[in-house]
Amino acid sequence: MELEKFSYDNRIVRQFLIATVVWGIVGMTVGLWVALQLRFPALNFGIEYTTYGRMRPLHTNAVIFAFVGNAIFMGVYYSLQRLCKAPMFSRSLSLVHFWGWQLIILSAALTLPLGFTTGKEYAELEWSIDIGIALVWVVFGINMFGTIIKRRERHIYVAIWFYIATFLTVAMLHIVNSIALPVSFLKSYPVYAGVQDALVQWWYGHNAVAFFLTTPYLGLMYYFLPKAANRPVYSYQLSIVHFWALIFLYIWAGPHHLIYTSLPDWAQTLGVVFSFMLIAPSWGGMVNGLLTLRGAWDKVRDDVVLKFMVVAISAYGMSTFEGPMLSLRGINAWAHFTDWIVAHVHVGALGWNGFLTFGILYFLVPKMWKTNLYSKSLANAHFWIGTLGIIFYAVPMYWAGWMEGTMWKQFNEDGMLQYPNFVETSTYVLPFYALRAFGGLLYLIGVFIMTYNLIKTAKTGSFIGDEAAEAAPLEKVVKVPKNEFWHRALERRPVQFSVLALIAVIIGGVVELVPTFLIESNVPTIASVQPYTPLELQGRDIYLREGCYTCHSQMVRPFRNETVRYQGEYSKAGEFVYDHPFQWGSKRTGPDLHRVGGKYPDSWHYYHMLEPTSMTPGSIMPTYPWLLDKDLDTTSTAAKIRVMQRLGVPYPEGYDQIANQELMEQAEAIKANLETFQIQTPADKEIIALIAYLQRLGTDIKAENTAAAAN
Repeated sequence: MELEKFSYDNRIVRQFLIATVVWGIVGMTVGLWVALQLRFPALNFGIEYTTYGRMRPLHTNAVIFAFVGNAIFMGVYYSLQRLCKAPMFSRSLSLVHFWGWQLIILSAALTLPLGFTTGKEYAELEWSIDIGIALVWVVFGINMFGTIIKRRERHIYVAIWFYIATFLTVAMLHIVNSIALPVSFLKSYPVYAGVQDALVQWWYGHNAVAFFLTTPYLGLMYYFLPKAANRPVYSYQLSIVHFWALIFLYIWAGPHHLIYTSLPDWAQTLGVVFSFMLIAPSWGGMVNGLLTLRGAWDKVRDDVVLKFMVVAISAYGMSTFEGPMLSLRGINAWAHFTDWIVAHVHVGALGWNGFLTFGILYFLVPKMWKTNLYSKSLANAHFWIGTLGIIFYAVPMYWAGWMEGTMWKQFNEDGMLQYPNFVETSTYVLPFYALRAFGGLLYLIGVFIMTYNLIKTAKTGSFIGDEAAEAAPLEKVVKVPKNEFWHRALERRPVQFSVLALIAVIIGGVVELVPTFLIESNVPTIASVQPYTPLELQGRDIYLREGCYTCHSQMVRPFRNETVRYQGEYSKAGEFVYDHPFQWGSKRTGPDLHRVGGKYPDSWHYYHMLEPTSMTPGSIMPTYPWLLDKDLDTTSTAAKIRVMQRLGVPYPEGYDQIANQELMEQAEAIKANLETFQIQTPADKEIIALIAYLQRLGTDIKAENTAAAAN
């Protein structure tokens, strides 16, 4: 049979490779900055655009979607062509994909510091950018599936299975979680509220980790590890079990982020059960990766690419064991909201995603530039500095998390909280925050060493933009082999394969989401819960803009230590029915705020935002002086009320026309109250709206209890 000649497009791989390194440096530098801010609050510089609450979402979006995202596309575009023995379907679509993705990243880098955010973790980008993400993702999908269809290799290899699952599931997650009603070009409210929004968000949030940070990287592992080791994958059968079990089970695990919250117990239980079952397929993938190196451990000692990959797979194994353990109710009750979760996340991010990316970069650059690595010594230095960076990052955070969980729950012999002031915990963990920042610095230094090494490597070689290749054309199957293994038959049919993969991931989402929306008993109503006033609604949007949810939760869990500490009942599902989006939080760097309404006078909140340490000595919260100076923008009030009405919030008909009038009446009342404390401030400042929102938190259920007592 005559071989067909063609060429692999390395140019698009190079573009994504450069973007991976550049955005990696940017994202990790911002990460180091926000880590230092927690130890040295003055590094916020008192500037509106550089506070922790605005920088932290910038960091997470940069490392997830810019660094890891570009690394995924770099690896997929390189491996897919070679696995299919075909160039990419369309060079034009490749370029549209690349530049579209960079434009999205740039949009995030501009809008997040400016305060344009949905207030939903890992999904902070506003609706207009979300549409751009969806369009670029479709371009990527067309290019990927077009390449698979015109392949010259009959069976699609295991790496491609994971690429297909990634594309389909991320598209589903992004679309469902991002449904919102616009107020303006850069402001919207999600269609879900409270408990339902929390379930959808963490169905998305957990599975963004699963299908953006895990499944594509498993695909990359299945391609680049055997290539680097020059050995076949350990077990084809294990890879089949690994793939199908993983994508089916993972999608159910999102509720484990909401254990002991107002989420219905049945949904929490599903999250726990499926999270625990995830250990088996996850460790199956780890075992399959590590045993691929059987008989090649001598090579691992000498090959820096394999060193990075071995540590990456080990970190994957650790994270995927620890995650199910943290979902168990007893462990979750102690660990949730602590820095233990931060350590857990970063072992995966720095170890699994970071180190596997570095290994692939060290593999690709000499290959595509047809040369040898400039310096193995520098690469080994990067490996050890990076490994030390992970240790110095994770160990202090594990220790800090252990102490936080212990101190929050501890009672003395008199039955009183041993540490009643939250700031006691905050000040205790400051040395660990310093060590965490040092670990981040080491990790970043390693990235700079790698960047220098890769640049020097490229300069010593000659880049091959169009890499010549040849292969036999794919012929139509005339006769199917007798007793062909069912999965081998499926691997010849990428369309049917994709349909089955989509069904596998849809099942869990449907079972968890649909009952929560359709069965009213999942979110019992509370008669005293009323919509936010126009001023409170504006104040809530300021709260979102400043990223307060990154440090504060709004979810008092049903534990004695929490109801005593936060001086109120545990949070009820019906209290959040008008919260678009929910604000339950995922980390307590500061105390929970759900029962803060009425706890302090208006003047306390005023001075606390001006200078937190004046009210709470030792606080690491940044200052917010601009809130005292900026005029409240009331031009959007009517539009916000109308959108809320469309979302089912029971404002009276025509309320949008009088909303600003009521807003100013409430603002004037707060202004007058502040004057009794010798605080002179106009009623139209942002601080007034924020005070109104904070004073509302948790008071609806107090009103119900007061009425019940009166009867």
